[in-house]
Amino acid sequence: MLVAFIMTRIESFRKLVAKQNICIKDKLLLAFIFGIYGIIGTYTGIPIRGAIANARVIGVFVGGLLGGPLVGTLSGLIAGGHRFLIDIGGFTAFSCGLSTFVEGIMAGFLKDKIDETENKFAFAFVAGIISEICQMIIILIFSKPFLEAWELVKIIGIPMIIANGLGIAVCISIIYSIFKDLETAEAYQAQLALKIANKTLLYFRKGLNQETAYEVANIIKNMTDFKAIALTDNEKILAHVGVGEDHHLSGSPVRTNLTKNVLKEGKYLIANNQDEIGCDVKNCKLKSAIILPLMEGDKVVGTLKLYKDKENAINKVESELALGLGHLFSTQIELSKIDYQSELLAKAELKALQSQINPHFLFNAINTIISLTRTKPEEARRLLIHLSNYFRNNLQESEQEVPLSREVETIKSYLEIEKARFGDKLNIIYRIPEGIDCTLPPLLLQPIVENAVKHGIFEKVEGGTVEIIALDHREETELIVRDDGVGIEEEVLDSLFNDEEKYGGIGIKNVDHRLKTKYGDEYGLIIDSQVGYGTTVKIRIPKETRRLAV
Repeated sequence: MLVAFIMTRIESFRKLVAKQNICIKDKLLLAFIFGIYGIIGTYTGIPIRGAIANARVIGVFVGGLLGGPLVGTLSGLIAGGHRFLIDIGGFTAFSCGLSTFVEGIMAGFLKDKIDETENKFAFAFVAGIISEICQMIIILIFSKPFLEAWELVKIIGIPMIIANGLGIAVCISIIYSIFKDLETAEAYQAQLALKIANKTLLYFRKGLNQETAYEVANIIKNMTDFKAIALTDNEKILAHVGVGEDHHLSGSPVRTNLTKNVLKEGKYLIANNQDEIGCDVKNCKLKSAIILPLMEGDKVVGTLKLYKDKENAINKVESELALGLGHLFSTQIELSKIDYQSELLAKAELKALQSQINPHFLFNAINTIISLTRTKPEEARRLLIHLSNYFRNNLQESEQEVPLSREVETIKSYLEIEKARFGDKLNIIYRIPEGIDCTLPPLLLQPIVENAVKHGIFEKVEGGTVEIIALDHREETELIVRDDGVGIEEEVLDSLFNDEEKYGGIGIKNVDHRLKTKYGDEYGLIIDSQVGYGTTVKIRIPKETRRLAV
């Protein structure tokens, strides 16, 4: 048990036991370690009646449970062969050597069972007891004379069965503590993967290119122990940061066969040495790597490569971190495409909305201005400025968001022209605090105001009032357009977002859809109306911190 504890403190042993894919070389090394462990058990035994009561089986059996049939068989052969060939203990030399070999094989074939078992201590204890009972049976069968073997087994049988069974169970528990440490490390790595994904989201939303790949590679390298990070598309290296960046140059074609295989097969690969990586630069310091495909749906669009500068350095924990990052980055790349499509859709809808600017409004505005050019030239000049401002703001496409002040400026220009046509029939009240901090997509508030005027006030004989209100809340800005016009009938209100022609044309549905697409379904238009009393429309614009959460 002391030896087992010391072994678990040795970092190279911990890495060897924790390896995800143990190669033949690793298994041979484990067989040698646990074979020596068994030999130590022989030399620490107690001579009794020409034999040795010992703990040799502990090392061999633990080796088989950890490494499988090959490790159990070879470690049993080493420790059992030593017991048989070295003259250290009397008439049971052959039977003890044979039983050690048999117990090693038995333990190797129990590896899958113990891996699946929750209570590994109890499993190892019972398996150890059974194996030691087998040893006693082998001693009775093969040791001569039989009566001496029987007297020996009567003395050492129960103590060795219980002590070695308990020793195997405790040693397994001690060594399996490595895996518990790994589980803790994996939990940390899962949190780390999410933190990295959170930091890289901003860049992946812009697409996978050389600029974003460089930023992402730097983030991963600064937050992990990998010595180099690279990202590629299907043809070239987009970014390589860290060891090897002197010859793995950004923009150069993909050069390693390992990366080409990942791009072709769409499955991750681990390289444990320089030859497996396949770099054609002989003095390249990259010695091991894990390479993962970056997916967009079912299509491979690139790779993520994480390197170490030592051979066999990619352990299970780092593999899980890499796989987590690969999945998260693939999701982010796919979301960036969805964002791009949503942006195109929003632009198309904005163009559709702009194309719906009522030509009658333009015709009536020009006629109104013409009628004023002789009698009130200054008023005509002022209205021309408003008309110019109205169309200039409406036809802008480059900006995704505009300040509330600019949207209000557009609305004022529109309303000034309408007031010039209808005079006192239209009354406007603005309740917008100065300096209010709010940005919103263009042409969001203006269609609501236009609908209030056209379908609310102008259909009322005596006219009425439109109020435009902005309320500054802690997490959002609330915009309210209220009129005391004719109102909307209940059946029309219920189907407002399904039937565009009954009220407001394309404007109302477009605004509602744009709000939900940009901020979430809970931010759709809120409309309250009563026939004969007017209509109130509310728009909620989340503030910047709230938008990040959405």
